[in-house]
Amino acid sequence: MTSGERRIAFITGAASGIGRATAEHFAAQGWWIGAADRNTAGLEELRDAIGKESCRPWPLDVTDKTAWDAVVAELSEESGGRLDLLFNNAGIGAAGFFEDIPIEESLKIIDVNLIGVINGIYAALPLLEATPNSLCFTTSSSAATYGAPHLAVYSATKFAVKGLTEALAVELSRKDVRVADVLPGVIDTAIFGDSPVWVEGRRETDMGRTVVDNAPAEGPFRLIPPSAVAEAVWRCYQGDPRMHWYVPDEVEAIDKAKAADPEAMRDGRIAALKAGATPLD
Repeated sequence: MTSGERRIAFITGAASGIGRATAEHFAAQGWWIGAADRNTAGLEELRDAIGKESCRPWPLDVTDKTAWDAVVAELSEESGGRLDLLFNNAGIGAAGFFEDIPIEESLKIIDVNLIGVINGIYAALPLLEATPNSLCFTTSSSAATYGAPHLAVYSATKFAVKGLTEALAVELSRKDVRVADVLPGVIDTAIFGDSPVWVEGRRETDMGRTVVDNAPAEGPFRLIPPSAVAEAVWRCYQGDPRMHWYVPDEVEAIDKAKAADPEAMRDGRIAALKAGATPLD
């Protein structure tokens, strides 16, 4: 399970979806993968898929800084103190009007999607600093283009990740560490099945594949495979200077429209909400 002289990636949320697709993509290019997730069965499946000589799984709760420090210490021993790519990808969500989602559930989203990212950067930064051309990469969301109704706290965490990326892209340049993020639209991953829906304070049903199954055939919210995000991470590491990666590219138009006239965007969303729109509308 040694990394040898290969490039090293450490990926959270690696057991499925975007994380797994990225691990597989980089492993196919000869990289050694440190894979972290709370889903230990999924981690073992990933290791079997890409080979034990190319992957070491670590069970990890990203909200636990002490656990992060212990895992990164083991990673450092394995990699000789190097880390070419940190991919903070782990995330959770919940859908519903703000007041219908219990605060405990909202705080969990903040802990995983924001605190977990900050924990990871603090823990891994010494390894990134020690590695030439290293990249600190994070999964944000298309919900960070304009605050998404029914996803308010989730959206807020992804805006925070986007802002953190912009600040650290400047700060960490003095340490020769590159920083970027990805803002995916509707990616065919387990998060839609794992995220609950709350109605008037009650957990009604799981979202299941409703969002995925109802995704339009065209436009920024068409269904995209996780491999498209993995390809974006790969292109970023190869030297493309973009700081924000929009997957698909059309998501960027939402960001630009909001920046040009946020009130118009707000008013359009209010009208859609009154007409019974879902977050995808």
